[in-house]
Amino acid sequence: MVSIERNGGQKRSLTHLNEKCTGCGICTEICPTGSLKTGPVLPIARGLVKMDYLNINKNTCALCGLCAAVCPFEALEFTIDGENIKELEQYPKWNQECEIDEDTCIYCKACERACPKDAITVARELPERSKLVTGEISVDPEKCINCKVCEEMCPAGAIEIKQDSPTSYEVKIDEDKCVYCLVCRRTCPTDAIKAVCASCAYSEYNINPEDTEIKGNIFLNEEKCINCGWCQDICPVNAPTISKPFEGEISTNKEECKGESCHACVDVCPCNAASIVDGKSQINPEFCVLCGACTQVCPQSCISLKREKMNLENVRSKSWKKALGSLID
Repeated sequence: MVSIERNGGQKRSLTHLNEKCTGCGICTEICPTGSLKTGPVLPIARGLVKMDYLNINKNTCALCGLCAAVCPFEALEFTIDGENIKELEQYPKWNQECEIDEDTCIYCKACERACPKDAITVARELPERSKLVTGEISVDPEKCINCKVCEEMCPAGAIEIKQDSPTSYEVKIDEDKCVYCLVCRRTCPTDAIKAVCASCAYSEYNINPEDTEIKGNIFLNEEKCINCGWCQDICPVNAPTISKPFEGEISTNKEECKGESCHACVDVCPCNAASIVDGKSQINPEFCVLCGACTQVCPQSCISLKREKMNLENVRSKSWKKALGSLID
């Protein structure tokens, strides 16, 4: 972590949070004093070099805050008199966000598994199995011959035969585990098992909808979220809503791409948008946030990035608008 602090009419502080940084280079592109430089992004991403993605020249940095205002990953934190500029009215604000409608969410955990930044946590409470699967089961000790077929065949592990001696044994059935699949009854060679599944006969057995409800909570860590869109794409009920920092296009020149022998773009992409398909790099625009990290490391310069719109609002300074214009094609 790199930090700069100066006191004057105001106390200004700039801190680089390397754990959030992707080495995309956006801050270096717009720095008016050229005080920001990215390090060896690819070796750092691959864990070959232990150092920060970003170097800050403390002697030339003007502490203007432009880099912190523009960073879409909030990897730069700029404060004035102890207050983060993101909370100050006069500074720009990103119009990017991720929202998940809990009223729509069915707690399937698809988003949690897909999120490349582990920003989503789903805590769910499953219904009681006993309320969903009901029936009756019994063993006739007169017919049972202790063959143990039922114990071996039970897919739920609900049957256990406890044996004290060759002639003394007991068949125990755990009805909390039993799913009344009737496998034991069908395989018993002496018809010693009687079983019936009540919940299989839907015309005679109505399940209370409240007994099938999956309850829970979903937590979104906004500090980790990068608005990539994986959760929105994979959600079966369209509960998440994503807006990205940039709008535009990205493409790869597959003629020049080294693909499997390189995969630099795959290693640095914070969104898991880059992959190797048929031996060549492929970037899925659905999950790309157009940060440009892949263009920084591609040795063949075969990735084309075109940003058409920047969803940053409340930019009041003309000099800042001019600097930000360099990010848009």
